[in-house]
Amino acid sequence: MLTDTACKNAVCPAGKTRHRLTDSGGLYLEVAPNGSKRWFAKYRFAGKEKRIALGSYPEVALKAARAGRDAARKTRETGADPVQARKAEVIAKRVSSAVTFKAVAEEYHQQKASDWSPVHAAQFLRCCEKDLFPWIGTLPLRDITAPVLLDSLRRVEARGALQLVRDLREFAGQVFMYGIRTGKCEGNPARDLIGAFKAHTVKHMAAVLTPAKAGELMRAMSSYQGQPTTRAALLLSALLFQRPGNIRSLEWAWIDLDRALLTIPAEAMKRAKAGKLNGRPHLVPLSTQAVATLSDLQPLTGHGRYVFQSLRTGDKPMSENTVNAALRGMGYSKDEMTAHGFRAMARTIMVENIPGIDPEVIEAQLAHGKTGPLGGAYDRAEYMERRKSLMQTWADYLDQLRAGAQIISIKAA
Repeated sequence: MLTDTACKNAVCPAGKTRHRLTDSGGLYLEVAPNGSKRWFAKYRFAGKEKRIALGSYPEVALKAARAGRDAARKTRETGADPVQARKAEVIAKRVSSAVTFKAVAEEYHQQKASDWSPVHAAQFLRCCEKDLFPWIGTLPLRDITAPVLLDSLRRVEARGALQLVRDLREFAGQVFMYGIRTGKCEGNPARDLIGAFKAHTVKHMAAVLTPAKAGELMRAMSSYQGQPTTRAALLLSALLFQRPGNIRSLEWAWIDLDRALLTIPAEAMKRAKAGKLNGRPHLVPLSTQAVATLSDLQPLTGHGRYVFQSLRTGDKPMSENTVNAALRGMGYSKDEMTAHGFRAMARTIMVENIPGIDPEVIEAQLAHGKTGPLGGAYDRAEYMERRKSLMQTWADYLDQLRAGAQIISIKAA
């Protein structure tokens, strides 16, 4: 019988490739010439002598090694091979760890990230890491029930982040659907939580929506005393009514002043990844007022990449908050007007106050995707001639409002 002292002092004699110190029941300590020591237990299975490794000494002490030998003997007595049983256990543990919510979510993310936009891919992983993995990440997918998932999402709801709750339930549902398809679970508890949370009321961006208020805004912009580039950004936001991100990131390479045309590349548009890669660019006809504004701005920033370059560094566009900050400086609160509000202002006032304006043409100029069974994939109508007319009509209308003209709406007429 071995003792802890014998195990500690054991060495491999010179000239030998290994030295064994035997205990009882087939257990022995094998010592190598380099001083390493490993536990093994011999046993017979199916008429053959075999051995099972039980770990290294001193990490596995004598008492633990004997316990491992006894466990192997019990496994053999059930009719199973201890070595094969251990391999099966290792595989089972590996499979178990591979079917946790975190593992499946990361696998799903890896599979789909190439099809998603970088922003969406990053958002999916960020939201899961912050609000799902800490609570259900280590749980096997098939063990997560609707109440378990509900408990995690209630924590987010308690913060008042109602839109995030909706996003997280959708993200979790995608993971469970992937788990069903890959045989890792059988149900989708996220589906059972539809309607379980407080309703999220979408708050539209504040905007000026009447001709009179629009006239006041145009006059305030005309008298704006800030940076010339900021004043131009305000004016082009009103004239072009494109998304704020597209306005602030305008590049001179996209602009053809001779043809009076702005061409925003597909990859710069708010679209799914497939639309960014394969879609057409968004064309924005420029009114004479827009051309004049850009021509005045060209001597200031035309030497660089961006129309509205950062004042701190010329290799980046202006901050996303510049136009909003200018509106606040002009006396407009965030509840009265925002950079995004120029889009709602154009669409609402044109439809309600300018005769002959086709809403479909406005939607095309806003770059809104079409809905319905065919959708934008089969909609090849560009309305270019009508859009040119639309943009000039709108610019002239804004000039009239700025001058204080009395505008009578269609309904009033």
